[in-house]
Formats: sequence, C-alpha cells, structure tokens
Amino acid sequence: IACLVMYLFAEFDDAANLLAANPDATTISIDEPAEIPKNQHSRLQEPGREEDDELLGTDDSDKTELLAGQKKSAPFWTFDYYQTFFDVDTYQVLDRIKGSVFPVPGKNFVRLYIRSNPDLYGPFWICATLVFTIAVSGNLSNFFIHLGKPTYHYVPEFRKVSIAATTIYAYAWLVPLALWGFLMWRNTKVMNIVSYSFLEIVCVYGYSLFIYIPTAILWIIPQKVVRWVLVVFSLCLSGSVLVMTFWPAVRDDNRRIAVATVAAILLLHALLAVGCLAYFFDAPELDLPAPIIPAHNGTTVITKSH
Repeated sequence: IACLVMYLFAEFDDAANLLAANPDATTISIDEPAEIPKNQHSRLQEPGREEDDELLGTDDSDKTELLAGQKKSAPFWTFDYYQTFFDVDTYQVLDRIKGSVFPVPGKNFVRLYIRSNPDLYGPFWICATLVFTIAVSGNLSNFFIHLGKPTYHYVPEFRKVSIAATTIYAYAWLVPLALWGFLMWRNTKVMNIVSYSFLEIVCVYGYSLFIYIPTAILWIIPQKVVRWVLVVFSLCLSGSVLVMTFWPAVRDDNRRIAVATVAAILLLHALLAVGCLAYFFDAPELDLPAPIIPAHNGTTVITKSH
C-alpha cells in the first residue's frame, strides 16, 4: 500500500510540473463524459434514416465503371474479370431468393443480401428458368383450353421460347440500365442520390422475377379469376422488393420526381406480368373450320363452329 501511495503522489507531482510549465494546457477528467459530436447527435435524432445513410456510401463508389466498382482486379477483356460476377455459392443464392419472395418490411434488399457480393449467376438462371416455364406453361394452357374439340390438332409453338427470352432478358437488362442512367443523371442535380451500381440493380431485378416462376406454372389453371389473383399476389411481393430498394435512393430528390420514378418502376413491372399472361396464356378462341355432317338423303349439312 505504501508503494502505491508513493506512486500516485509521483504521478500527481509530474502533472503539476507540466501544468506549471504550460498554464494554457487543457486537462481532461476521466469522470466527465465525452462530448457527442454534432453530426453523431443529428444521427441519433433520426434512427430511421441511419440504415439508409449507411447504404448510400460514398460518392465515388461506382462512377468510373458500369458494373460493380469493387471487381477491378482483372482487365475486362479477360475471363477472370467476368468470373467474379458468378462467384457465389448455393446458400447465398437461396438466401437471396428467399429474401425476394418474403420481403421484410422496412429492410433494404441490397443492404441485406446483395451489397457484400453482387452476382449475375442468380439473375441469369432465374431469367432462363422463367423463359422456359412461361413457354412450356403457355403451350400446356393452350392445349387444355382447346382439349376435347374434334377439329383441334395440338402443335407445339416453339416460337414462344424465343419471344419469352427476348421479353424477359430485355426487361432484366434494359430497364436496370435505364434506371441506372437516370439515377446517374439525377446525381448531377441532387447530391447523394445514386446509391447502387449497375450490377446491383441488375441483381435486384433478376431476383425479383423469381416469384413469377411458380406463378407461371399455376397459370396453367384455365380460370381467369385464379390467374388474375396470382398476378396481383406476385406483383405485391416482387413490387414491394423494388419499392423498398429504390425508394431510399430517390427520396431526397424532388418529391414529384421521386414518386414518378417509383411509379414507373412498378408500372413496367406490372406490364411485364400482364403482358406475359395476356400473350402466352389468355389465347383467343380459334376460329375452327365447320365440320361437314353428311345427311341421309345424300346432301351435306354444314354446321357452324365457334
């Protein structure tokens, strides 16, 4: 104890000597709480925006490259450069699919699932599966609608595969490209409005289309009421993912522009679903040729078929 007391007195004498040599020095007491910076205090006042502010990141996150800025280890003309876009395991893909089918209210899909490692593996195979699902289900739906008609002969329509592929892949790439360009343009008008790379936007759109795969299978049911209920249900799930993802990126813009941007995103998403249902499944009734029924007196009777 005596040694400890002597040590404390020695420390006190050193501090007194330093203070005498520099009277203007500032002393800090360990008992006083540190002052909270103003910017941290302002964040504490807005807990709801803290997650979205963390999502926005820095301004130079992805302004020099079309795809994700972190994947710059290899030149773009090499195979290793594009291999990084498919560097994802099965568990990550399944987790992102689950997040797109069961969106969490108030949670951002990019921040929860995509930002750590955006990929093209999931979006590519989801679109490919959706293309064949729509084409095959559309042919089966047409077969069941006209099943039992004597003059109907089933012929598979393979052109539906190419039409579905053009529609799905054009939507999954051109719409994200247009949205990315629009956000880049608005960034010149409003600070910190761009928060996603082009690869992240493609990833969000690709995974949001997964819900239409089981929906297209159930569209085989020849009941229009059931089909439209499925369309509305799928739009609510996938549309909520898009809204919760892109609203934080545009909410600091002009109110009308922000609302119009989100409305355009939902409108294009709805047009894709309704267009696929109307073209591939709600096929119009065929104008079949009228069967010829021979009469007993040697004449023929033509009956009109609708």
